[in-house]
Amino acid sequence: MFPSLGGATANGGPGAAAAEPAPAKDGEGLINLCDMLDKPMCYARNENTSYPLGNLFIGDSRLGMQSDADEQLIIHLTFQEFVKVKSIKFAEWNMGSNPDMNPVNVHIHINRNNLGFEDIEDVDPAQTITLTAADLQDVSDAIDLYYVKFQRVKSLTFFIEDNAGADITAIGGLQIMGRTVATTNMNDFKKQG
Repeated sequence: MFPSLGGATANGGPGAAAAEPAPAKDGEGLINLCDMLDKPMCYARNENTSYPLGNLFIGDSRLGMQSDADEQLIIHLTFQEFVKVKSIKFAEWNMGSNPDMNPVNVHIHINRNNLGFEDIEDVDPAQTITLTAADLQDVSDAIDLYYVKFQRVKSLTFFIEDNAGADITAIGGLQIMGRTVATTNMNDFKKQG
């Protein structure tokens, strides 16, 4: 027998609750939030047009994304609705063919629009992560974020400050794991009387 939801017993006996929807729970059913991007609102600064932002989400690290003029990149992602972000996973470009192009210091900003290189260093990030070559491997785990800070996210801005030593930065892919924000649909409630 499967456990029942919402505290009601399966047979409707003692402890049975009224026919109310079970509350949405956090921490269950993590999904790749990149499927929920509002793509026309996403952009990158200093991207190589031959290796653009959209390549991060197609699942082929040989394409990926590269910076253009130098190693710094700004990646701005807007979601279709508010989300809770648990972890992120950057993938190595072209299966590690040039490890010096790997991003190292990444500053993550929440719900900040139109950040450019002229002002992004003046704004405190929600979190800064330092990536190692091992973090970018396919077999490595995603990097957990300060979950309490990422509870109501409409957009993320990644500022890739530097890399492992090359003139340009390359990223093979990006996953953002989390869930949608639990919302109440008032149509689910029946009038009590």
